[in-house]
Amino acid sequence: MTKISILGCGWLGLPLAKALLEKGFSVNGSTTSSEKLSTLENAGISPFLISLHSKSVSGSIETFLQESNTLIIDIPPKLRGINSESFIEKIATLVPFIEKSSVKNVLFISSTSVYGEENDIVTEETPLNPDTESGKQLIEAEHLLQSNSNFKTTVIRFGGLIGEDRHPVKFLAGRENLDNPEGPINLIHQEDCIGIILKIIETDCWNETCNAVAPFHPSRENYYTQKAVNLNLALPKFNHENASIGKTILSDKIEAILNYTFTKPNL
Repeated sequence: MTKISILGCGWLGLPLAKALLEKGFSVNGSTTSSEKLSTLENAGISPFLISLHSKSVSGSIETFLQESNTLIIDIPPKLRGINSESFIEKIATLVPFIEKSSVKNVLFISSTSVYGEENDIVTEETPLNPDTESGKQLIEAEHLLQSNSNFKTTVIRFGGLIGEDRHPVKFLAGRENLDNPEGPINLIHQEDCIGIILKIIETDCWNETCNAVAPFHPSRENYYTQKAVNLNLALPKFNHENASIGKTILSDKIEAILNYTFTKPNL
């Protein structure tokens, strides 16, 4: 039975682990919360309490990686707050443990924030120009992993993550003077995140960089207003005084190389 280790069994990592178990894989899963260990174990996941730091790793990282063929890294940069640490230093601290392990393939969950906010059609060939510190550190982490010849790394850049229990309209409902009414949305449903990851693993699609955003880009105002209506929420109100900006991210590459069809194309 092929073993896969998922570093970060959170909102995406936990259901992903369950999907991999259903496919017949053995799964090691990590969390930074001791209270969540039983949740992982009850789901059939081998649980590990692991935290990355800028100069060290807390927990049994060697055992976590032992006998795994593939490592999925799904941890956010978390650069805000008094306890924030450099994300790139955390990844750099992790790399030697990967090198010494049985891991041959790494899947790194990145973000479309690496592209910045220019008014443009964005593909994987678009120059990177992040507006945020987390976007800048994600680029460095991508490069650090992909430049290592000890393992193959595929980077997947997800757009805004949504799911049955997570949708930005719940945060925007009833708010006023929202900017960027004509800016396009670039979102992806949790089901498609999992479907794409499974397809990458099943097809051995390594040493690639791919955008992953649903092929549906209405304006923010149209999309969130309609979603608020559908969910019986207070309508958001947008400010049209300033010009709207925003990129439209294409996922043509991932649809082509994986022969992938989005299950939630219209979100």
